[in-house]
Amino acid sequence: MNVTVKVLLGMALGICVGLFINLTGLNAPGSWANSYLTNGLFHIVGSMFVNALKMLVVPLVFFSLVCGVCGIGDIKLLGRIGTKAFGLYLMTTAIAIATALLIASGLGIGEGMNAVANTNFSGKEAPPLSSVIINLIPSNPISAMAKGEMLPVIFFSIIFGISILMVGKKADSVSSFIEALNEIMMKMVNVIMAVAPYAVFCLIAKAIANLGMDLLAQLLGYVLVLIGVLMFHLFVTLQIVLKLLSGLNPLTFIKKMRNTQVFAFSTSSSNATIPVTLRAVTERMGVKNSVASFTVPFGATINMDGTAIMQGVATVFIANIYNVDLGMMGYLTVILMSVLASIGTAGVPGVGLIMLSMVFAQVGLPIEGIGLILGVDRLLDMIRTAVNVSGDAVVSIVVAKSEGQLNEETYNDPKAGELGELHLEKRQA
Repeated sequence: MNVTVKVLLGMALGICVGLFINLTGLNAPGSWANSYLTNGLFHIVGSMFVNALKMLVVPLVFFSLVCGVCGIGDIKLLGRIGTKAFGLYLMTTAIAIATALLIASGLGIGEGMNAVANTNFSGKEAPPLSSVIINLIPSNPISAMAKGEMLPVIFFSIIFGISILMVGKKADSVSSFIEALNEIMMKMVNVIMAVAPYAVFCLIAKAIANLGMDLLAQLLGYVLVLIGVLMFHLFVTLQIVLKLLSGLNPLTFIKKMRNTQVFAFSTSSSNATIPVTLRAVTERMGVKNSVASFTVPFGATINMDGTAIMQGVATVFIANIYNVDLGMMGYLTVILMSVLASIGTAGVPGVGLIMLSMVFAQVGLPIEGIGLILGVDRLLDMIRTAVNVSGDAVVSIVVAKSEGQLNEETYNDPKAGELGELHLEKRQA
């Protein structure tokens, strides 16, 4: 079996084990299963795997972006790639939130539901646009790397790569050194992915074991509508964008993205999934590294299609529960806020709730309403992250195709870039 099949098996077994622990009551607080399995073995292995992925993110983004800029070799071409990617990311996010609002309001979810929020949630004010723009430039790039602030890291990496191009032949040794480091980082991704099936099992088993089925039943309408809109965006909207703008086969894309989507589902973090997304887009889909090294980390930072969908559905749901009529202006405000809030928002678990509090504050909905959906948000966060990374891959492919930076033979080859067993070669002395 290749790693993809093993990961899918690990996911299926994790769901079964998690449901068994949850439904049998073994996960009660203080029980041996809760102490030694759910919050013991599963938590430790899953957290170690997520940390291992996060460990790769900053060095991989830095080395890959610098290599990408040097590989493009043309500053004007880099500007075109950045403009296209930014425009496409904003477009897909706007379509996602508009679709969510349209479907959720049409179905009237939350109407007649007399619910009281029993969980406190403290909101957060949206940062002014001026701060977002100013913070694009890191005052201390090392500090930005240490904190995992992706937009400042991306900015510094691009400027560093452009400077190498401007220096010319004198910087060839630096460019070659960074290319070697980039290859080493990609090998590290393969090493960590070799243990992925076991880590995915632990992550899924813990998440399912901790989910309360009673709360899930109470919020079934919200959950089903949100999952439905997410699936519609993933399998219809994004595939139409891919077909119309690149002419490529969407079925091939869906098959080759399964592995990456499972990783995103398991980690609930677009940033932690960057190494896996980058590998899938370049080695499985045939996008040149010069494009993917820019579009993938950029997308993980600003492309929040899944999160925007959650904001749309949740806004309609909470507004109906509290009998608040948002009106056309309210819906337009939600669309604008969701698109703007996605820029500069970290791709980490749970960030969607912070963004949602900004949207609620803007349209006058009670922030405490978020407490109603807290219990099911962990599972939904996993699904929308899978949608987010799929959007990153679609935009990467479309931009690469438009710039002649896509190997269509690799894209159409079902075996291209598949991971088999990990083999370690012994270096000759």
